[in-house]
Amino acid sequence: MDELIRMTARQAVDVLREGAVSPLELIDAAEARIAAVDGAINALPTRCYDRAREHAGRLMALPVAERGPLAGLPFAVKDLSNVAGVRSTQGSPIYAEAVPERSDIMVETLERRGGIVIAKSNTPEFGAGANTFNEVFGKTRNPWNTELTCGGSSGGAAAALAAGEVWLATGSDLGGSVRIPAGFCSVVGLRPGPGRIAGGPSPMPFADQSVMGPLARTVGDVALMFDAMLGAHPEDPRSFDPPARPFLAAVDEPVAPRRIAFSPDLGITPVERETAEICAAAADRFAEMGATVEHACPDFSGAIETFQTLRAARFAASMAPLLESHRDQLKPEIIWNIEAGLALSADDVGKAERDRAALFHRVAAFFDEYDLLLCPTTAVPPFDVDIRYLTEIDGVEFDNYVHWLAITFVLTLTSCPVLSVPCGFTKAGLPVGLQIAGPPRAEAAVLSAGALFEAIAGVADRVPIDPR
Repeated sequence: MDELIRMTARQAVDVLREGAVSPLELIDAAEARIAAVDGAINALPTRCYDRAREHAGRLMALPVAERGPLAGLPFAVKDLSNVAGVRSTQGSPIYAEAVPERSDIMVETLERRGGIVIAKSNTPEFGAGANTFNEVFGKTRNPWNTELTCGGSSGGAAAALAAGEVWLATGSDLGGSVRIPAGFCSVVGLRPGPGRIAGGPSPMPFADQSVMGPLARTVGDVALMFDAMLGAHPEDPRSFDPPARPFLAAVDEPVAPRRIAFSPDLGITPVERETAEICAAAADRFAEMGATVEHACPDFSGAIETFQTLRAARFAASMAPLLESHRDQLKPEIIWNIEAGLALSADDVGKAERDRAALFHRVAAFFDEYDLLLCPTTAVPPFDVDIRYLTEIDGVEFDNYVHWLAITFVLTLTSCPVLSVPCGFTKAGLPVGLQIAGPPRAEAAVLSAGALFEAIAGVADRVPIDPR
């Protein structure tokens, strides 16, 4: 069992295709590992083993060649996405006992391509906030130090991967919810551009700031899952067809970037010195690939305010009815965010949209000169799990629960693909992540660079670990 858990997702798929291992054996291995370690981290509070074994049975009735690219590999689904017949809470007491009849389109896609849902991963209430806790399941802890946060909002996904409970996990990312927990748990997470992965059905199908994304232990595993998630769907108007060349090819045949920009802070946020130094040293490793590495970044002035305005407008649009009907069951941070949105004027939203457009054009011009932009994934290492959110960094105080995430959320505004890869550890042994951003729709370049960096960084083989 231990040997199976320690395989990468790609290795596991290979043995599935060879017939050396069955999907049922991988389900058994994952179940045993979850039983052994999840009590320490609380990453996968909802398990669906019977459903998984039924799905495995249907797959095993098919020839191996017809089982899809994932070939019967178990994976975890973030508890913001529905899985048919499985408790799907969104981390909220309001939906604590909800059991949907239909899965999210993204889940349907992965299951159709040979993935087997084995569990739901924990998330903050409605995915709001970058520390994973809620009133339904409680706190998820970081396997590297169970006194600390795993990040969020895809915190359960990242913690489960780092602890070896699953090989792949789904996430979603509005302000950094794939990237932050990947950085805090020393795994890999991709925020793709809008439309790559079809989701929903959604009450806000045209919103483009929040996207689905894959998490895994290696860049190659992320590419494997990403390829299996791609595609247009008639119920998601943003979605479009996948490229002719699979993204795994970008990992297996990587092309080194030529000119790279690195910024320790994107010019807009404090970053703890040790984190900045580790990421700067990681950026310098790209010179070993033959790239020129320069300190530079686009002009992100005003981007924090722009994101906060558009995020608040989104909360008001999607959650104002819940505020009216279930205010007593919403956490204070969500109430604040909805009310901030309801207080906006049309001029406020219009200005934010214009400012976002201006930022996009500045970033597009920047990528005419540089292949990639690198920066830390988070401004700090993992912190005390009992702290709801950071109110200051290096003496700079914040007045709301998301400001400390600025180094990820300003990149959200650009619609550029961003990969978070493990790049080192602090003196206290805590993981540090590096963001690799590329031009719009340049996921292949981002994954290619991530694979090259992973090969020289020597960090990927540090997971899975036993929670400590």
